Amino acid sequence: MEKPIRIAIVEDHELTRIGLKAALQHRDGIDVVGDAANGYQGLNLLQTTKPDLAIVDIGLPDIDGIEMIRLFRENQGDNLIPTKILMLTMHKAEDSVMAAFAAGADAYCMKDINMDKLEEAIRSTHDGNPWIDPTIASVVLQQLRQNTLSPIIDKEKTTQIKGLEGDYADIVGSAGLTDREIQILQLIVGGCSNGEIAEQLFVTVGTVKTHVRHILNKLCVDDRTHAAVLALRGGLIE
Repeated sequence: MEKPIRIAIVEDHELTRIGLKAALQHRDGIDVVGDAANGYQGLNLLQTTKPDLAIVDIGLPDIDGIEMIRLFRENQGDNLIPTKILMLTMHKAEDSVMAAFAAGADAYCMKDINMDKLEEAIRSTHDGNPWIDPTIASVVLQQLRQNTLSPIIDKEKTTQIKGLEGDYADIVGSAGLTDREIQILQLIVGGCSNGEIAEQLFVTVGTVKTHVRHILNKLCVDDRTHAAVLALRGGLIE
């Protein structure tokens, strides 16, 4: 039997913190090992419990969640604690998103995410795959276009992106994407949802999902965001 994912929660809003803790404790394979209401308490919690993953709010009352993460990463020293950091917040401004990744976050989720999606984000992040909320994915992709994402995201923590550091053009070129798949990939990069893509191409959402699945399989990535990253890096889409 696999060990449960040990999670710490750092959230200043008491009802949110209690509700999140209760909901996660009822999920199979998840164990909440502690919670904290401010940044310094959260820093101490992460250093003492060494959880597999920490869910951290940005808007904490003493030091914000971004500064807390930065201090935690700095204090790890040579003996790195393999704690993944998932930001859970209402902030989707570009500076907040990129500052969180710069500080050492591994995933970024909005607070209005449902529990099934949050569990998906937790498990993906725990497995070493960066998880970015679809509502702010366009911010990250825009940074890619401006060639600023590489120094911001820590290569040691982003397994999926690190695995794409070879010859991007060769990877994309050998994928064998059809014209329709490239068209859909362009719309994904533009931030369109499956429903919006279906409307623009006059096809069903089911058809779009099938194309997206084929795109992911051909590019050997796990989600739409990473497919878009690879397409941009490989020069498939300007």
